[in-house]
Amino acid sequence: MWLSASGDVLHFGGTDDTAFRNLTRAFARAARGSVTVSPDLPVLLQAALARRIGEFLGLARRAGQAVAGYEKARDMLQAGRARLLIQASDGSPAERARFRSGLGTELEIIDPLPREALGRVFGRDYLVHVAVAPGKLADSLVQEAGRLAGLRNRSERAMGSERTAERTAAPVNEIAGANG
Repeated sequence: MWLSASGDVLHFGGTDDTAFRNLTRAFARAARGSVTVSPDLPVLLQAALARRIGEFLGLARRAGQAVAGYEKARDMLQAGRARLLIQASDGSPAERARFRSGLGTELEIIDPLPREALGRVFGRDYLVHVAVAPGKLADSLVQEAGRLAGLRNRSERAMGSERTAERTAAPVNEIAGANG
């Protein structure tokens, strides 16, 4: 049995009991039996996706495919060796814009984690800028950030990329049960 974040299935609040009951009934029909759905399922899924993004970022760091900090990330980006820029979601908007000035438009920019979570991956108190080299780990980071953004409030900034104004979220693959 698969769960996907299509439509408004996972977007229910504590005050909307009808949506929660409908979700429980849909699961029960699919399972052909009684099903108990945790009311904090969206929160659990968001936490799991954030942890997974941190794990992928840690792998990229250990593989030498990710650098952290303003100067190192800027140097990697200017040398054209980066496919992805990760910025802290709670970083200063002015500082984030200053960092991105002059960068090419081909660069993917995501902001899935707060600065403390990014810092933990690199053994620091906090971190705002991370550059990631091209490869499967960078692709996985973009995909997981998109999934996390799909579970969040679906605002333009939360869709996983600063460039989402010109594109739409990836459709759910009905066969695989995942985005992309």
